[in-house]
Formats: sequence, structure tokens, C-alpha cells
Amino acid sequence: MILVVLGTHELPFNRLLKEIDSQIAKGNITEKVIVQVGHTPYRSNTMEFFQFTTYDDMARLYEEARIIITHGGTGSITMGVKMGKVLIAVPRLIKHGEHNDDHQIEIVRQFTATGHILSWDGEADFAELLKQAGTFCPKPFTSGRKQILSILKNYIENEI
Repeated sequence: MILVVLGTHELPFNRLLKEIDSQIAKGNITEKVIVQVGHTPYRSNTMEFFQFTTYDDMARLYEEARIIITHGGTGSITMGVKMGKVLIAVPRLIKHGEHNDDHQIEIVRQFTATGHILSWDGEADFAELLKQAGTFCPKPFTSGRKQILSILKNYIENEI
């Protein structure tokens, strides 16, 4: 199953769903596609849609998915990265009326550069990206929490 996550932002993200519909029509996606559509009005009879759900239900869908195709929001990306899932992230862009600014470009670029996810810029061949996702091994997530806490503790104990 492929899970598509569009998030909760109030602006529509039709561009990504049109591309996925195109890949289904071309036979490049043959498995079930479930879409968390949020406020995006796009609908198709080739995918299953739901608007919003609970965190626990979303986590279950992430676990069940073979591939997760998501917008470039940090919450949606980090949930999949922490689970070791194969993610394709697509930033919402201001030029397409999908967001208020282009901050998702930097988020997606950073997670891609560190080997945690794959990404699509809207220009590359999506079919090739889907093939790449079939063999992609995401870099495991390593939390920096202990290191940050150690630095803070050291500062508090020795500098204050």
C-alpha cells in the first residue's frame, strides 16, 4: 500500500495527487493508494481518501505502508523517518498556491541530503523515483536528544 499524506495546511495540494493519478493511469502504481487529503478538494476513483484522523490511526497507516509520499512538513516526514519507512517528500510551493512560503523546500532538501528520504521537485521523472523507492534503504534516524541534554547540563553545572 502507498500512503499519501498532504497534511493539515488549508491550501490545496492538487499537483501531487494529479501526478499520482497519472502514475496509476500509466501502470507505474498498481497497489492500493490511501490519501490523507486534508483541505485538498481533488478526488479520483483510483485512490481512497480521508480528510483527517487521529495520531494513532495515522501511525498505523504509516506502519502498514510500503511507501509514504508526503508533503514537506516536518511532522509528516519525521514520523516516517523514525519508523525507518521509505518516504518520498514533495514540498508544497508558493508558486503553485500550495503554501504561504517555500520553507518546505529546505526541510525536504536537508532530509534528502542526509539520506533519510527521497524527494521530488516536480520536474524529475516520477516513475523513475518510484522505481528508486523500491530499493531505497533510508539512513536510520539517530536522535541528538542525549547529546543536546549533555551540553545543556554541562553548561548549567559549569558555567552558571
